Amino acid sequence: MTYDYVTIETNGPVATVTFDRKKNLNAFDSKLILELTDVARHFQEDLDIRAVVLTGSRNYFSAGADLEDLGTRNALGDVARRQSFYRGVRLCEAWEAMPQVTIAAMERLAVGAGVALPLACDWRVMGESCYLYVPEAKIGLNLQWGALPRLVNLVGPARAKRICILCERMAAPQALAWGLVEEVAPDGKVLERALELAHAAAQMPPIAVGMIKEAVNATAGALNRTASYADADQSQLSAGSEDARGARDRFNRDRNSN
Repeated sequence: MTYDYVTIETNGPVATVTFDRKKNLNAFDSKLILELTDVARHFQEDLDIRAVVLTGSRNYFSAGADLEDLGTRNALGDVARRQSFYRGVRLCEAWEAMPQVTIAAMERLAVGAGVALPLACDWRVMGESCYLYVPEAKIGLNLQWGALPRLVNLVGPARAKRICILCERMAAPQALAWGLVEEVAPDGKVLERALELAHAAAQMPPIAVGMIKEAVNATAGALNRTASYADADQSQLSAGSEDARGARDRFNRDRNSN
């Protein structure tokens, strides 16, 4: 498989998937979403790989959804636009459904969609200077990509509300204490630590590992689809409100002034 933004390296039973757009702080555009979805679906049929590490560029995991790409969707027809908004949902579903143990390795920053995708992985490793940030409410949107129920599963309802409503940047120690990540590693060593976990998981009996993963996901996520099946529709609806337009204007002014 050959992709423009994604590379895959294998070392025995462990694969490393790296995505790097080399611009816009590694934000997700439609092409990157489709490439990573295709990668996940490929691994669902791979019987040799037992663990997969997902990482961004050396400098950034991801700044979230690419706002330039989102703007191009307005020119699409209603059906095509709705289809495009649900690509992120299908991406996270594909990564969550992989039979392998999946580990996200995050350096520097993980924002919005850059938080949603790691939530679909089994484990997360974060750099000491990295921060997590879910700013969707600041621009009048809800947390999409099916991420909200996954977030509630990890941190509970009160903390999920605080993360999404107050839009506070979360440093690594707090993310670890709240259960959003399993490990904090020194900056520049995050991928190394994630690979150590991946190789440890890959040495375990694969059938038992697969059944445990499926059972845990089925139990924790039994109501996830019910809670989030319309999250992209909800955001399209709320994005058109006067309240959301004002929120976006304030967000852009604040961002440009910094």
